[in-house]
Amino acid sequence: MGGDFAPLEAIKGACLSKNAFPDVHIVLYGDKKVIEGIAQSDSQSLEGISIVHCSEVIEMGEHPVKAIASKRDSSIFRGFMDLASNQIHGFLSAGNTGAMLVGSIQILKSIVGIDRPSLLTTVPKPSGNHGIVLDVGANADNKPEHLQQFALLGSIYAEAILKKSNPKVGLVNIGEENEKGSILSRAANQLLRNTQQIDFIGNVEGREIFSDKHDVLVCDGFTGNVMVKIIEGFYYTFSKRGVKDDFLDMLNFKNHGGGLILGVTAPVVVGHGISKGPTFVKMFELVKNSIESDFCSKVGEAFSILHAKNADQSNG
Repeated sequence: MGGDFAPLEAIKGACLSKNAFPDVHIVLYGDKKVIEGIAQSDSQSLEGISIVHCSEVIEMGEHPVKAIASKRDSSIFRGFMDLASNQIHGFLSAGNTGAMLVGSIQILKSIVGIDRPSLLTTVPKPSGNHGIVLDVGANADNKPEHLQQFALLGSIYAEAILKKSNPKVGLVNIGEENEKGSILSRAANQLLRNTQQIDFIGNVEGREIFSDKHDVLVCDGFTGNVMVKIIEGFYYTFSKRGVKDDFLDMLNFKNHGGGLILGVTAPVVVGHGISKGPTFVKMFELVKNSIESDFCSKVGEAFSILHAKNADQSNG
């Protein structure tokens, strides 16, 4: 029920996804009467799709913590409760991003060893390859240890979901030299150089965002969100000017769907509020790949090792 074009575009996305992934059982959370009425009026078949009736909706502008606490019969809250109890295996929404983050943390819980879950986005490259950037908005303020955790999360994602062998991890910074940058970036650089579980290539400047020298870019959530919004603005500005280019088309968020919330105990994908039917298919595909690759279990295993190593170093 969340998103600028809800629930019609979510319904369209579910129907398209059912055709694209016939082995997946899709469950819609929301007002059953409204969903069935809109599906009928738009000639969308809900055959093979279940509906869990929810009487409340968390609107886009609501305070996330208050909404999750008060609207216990909302589609977001009910979805997270079913995900936490294994009645569903993955959950996605184009609704209130804050509520999705709060629900992930408060209802699902973080994987042991992870202080702050992260949100990522996929970045296309002129070569046709794809990389990822994280965090892109879940955490505005971070410590060096958080960036270390983001780096490991991104590396596991690149390997499990993007099928990258030994993914290369870079730290977004204002210069390539190790001593460049803020207090946070300098401390994070040193920490990442000593993290054996990742292939850290050092600092990466903003002009290298689309380079093939890295597969994963790590930064604090404030920086990452600004980067993403600049890329979106670049795309919309040149599209409105009538520029036609294959790479420019790749920057359209509609081709990438949502972002996986990394660090929680089950797959959760958050989509853009203006997502339409075909974009939801990309979101479904990401959830499906996350489940089938056993991504969350791989994260748990990797962080148990990192947690043990960090504890040994602290004791030493």
